[in-house]
Amino acid sequence: MNKLVARQRLVMTFTFFSMFFGAGNLIFPPFVGAQAGSATIPAAIGFIVSAVGLPILGVLAVTFAGGFDKLASRVSPKFALFLGVAIMLTIGPCFAIPRTATTTSFEMMVAPFVPSSYGWLAQLIYSLVFFTLAFLFAQHPEKLSKVLGRFMGPLLLVLIAVLFIACLIHGIGTPANPMGDYSTNQIARGFLDGYQTMDLLAALYFGIVISANIRAQQVDDESQVQKETAYAGLGTGVLLIVIYGALSYVGVVSGAIATIDPTKDTGATVLTNLTSSLFGTFGTAFLGIVFVIACLNVCTGLIGTCATYFHTRFRTVAGRTLSYRTWQVIFTVFSFIVSNAGLSAIIKVSVPVLSALYPIAIVLVLLTLTHKSLGARFPRVYFWTVLLVGIASFATCISSLVAVFGGSIGWLDAALAMLPLQQYQLGWVVPAILGVAIGIADAPRR
Repeated sequence: MNKLVARQRLVMTFTFFSMFFGAGNLIFPPFVGAQAGSATIPAAIGFIVSAVGLPILGVLAVTFAGGFDKLASRVSPKFALFLGVAIMLTIGPCFAIPRTATTTSFEMMVAPFVPSSYGWLAQLIYSLVFFTLAFLFAQHPEKLSKVLGRFMGPLLLVLIAVLFIACLIHGIGTPANPMGDYSTNQIARGFLDGYQTMDLLAALYFGIVISANIRAQQVDDESQVQKETAYAGLGTGVLLIVIYGALSYVGVVSGAIATIDPTKDTGATVLTNLTSSLFGTFGTAFLGIVFVIACLNVCTGLIGTCATYFHTRFRTVAGRTLSYRTWQVIFTVFSFIVSNAGLSAIIKVSVPVLSALYPIAIVLVLLTLTHKSLGARFPRVYFWTVLLVGIASFATCISSLVAVFGGSIGWLDAALAMLPLQQYQLGWVVPAILGVAIGIADAPRR
């Protein structure tokens, strides 16, 4: 039975890391450090638990369940298809893919050097080049390790290391006092902000691409493919912990250099303040390069993952056979269009949708990790837990969508306010516990 050697496992780990680590992962930890200041250690611990722990648990759960579709089919096959399509469209062409080319990489790399009157043209040209490169890199998803694992991932790590070393040389001085949301309960606030990275949704399907890359290395035994995918997931977790710790420190240094306004500034502001102070004008370009590489890595991984999923599940549409390359073109072109027209509206709508899908993904992963002791003995637990969590999370989604457009549903908001922990976006926890209890009680009598 073939298995990967240490060097190949390292390449797979870099590939997995590159697919995970985008602009959001780059700006959240410094923002945590800048706000938490002298209390950064507990805040970073909370952030890492949810931003790293949940996605890696998701990778392990999905890997050993034989894929997320098999996992979700424990609720029902139709539910698995619905949830899979919803997750793919949300983390793919309707939100995450277009965002990589506009609100993050373009704003950091190009916008500062282009007159505002030519901004639309610069964005059009930039996004065309960006998506062309991502399309070319994603043409062979089973060979992504050759691009992301051997070159792009290590390059991104080197650039982040340069930033961290520069901060070590500069020193912190006097850390700022905790501010904003991090004035109190830093570990809890860090956990909630890590939850907002939404990496768990991507983790549920990134294994598709990683598994294909492992098989391309002549590993043909399925159980060994699962083990190698798990190794890559654990290695990615270690990398993320180290990088998040380093970036949190970067945020502390930046916060000591220039105070931020938590109500208006973002993690990008924190990084910009730092690089401008340490490197001058060159710092802006340096930071832009880091953002572009991070965004291009994630965009490539998402296009490959989405196209692979739809090619696998929808080989024939309206009587026509659609190849992987056809789905790749569809997602790339659609994302290019969205990135240049109407992205802000898409983002406003997508965030509540993400918040609706995430709790369902969490409970499915937790149920899978406890399957032998719970789900296998009480199979109805899956149905009832997902049903009640889905009602709570989608009700929250509807309320948030109405609020996005300036409206409100009084009775729905009042009902949601009655859920414990709803103020922390965790109103689904009690319904989940209730679902487990009902599922156990609903077990067939022997």
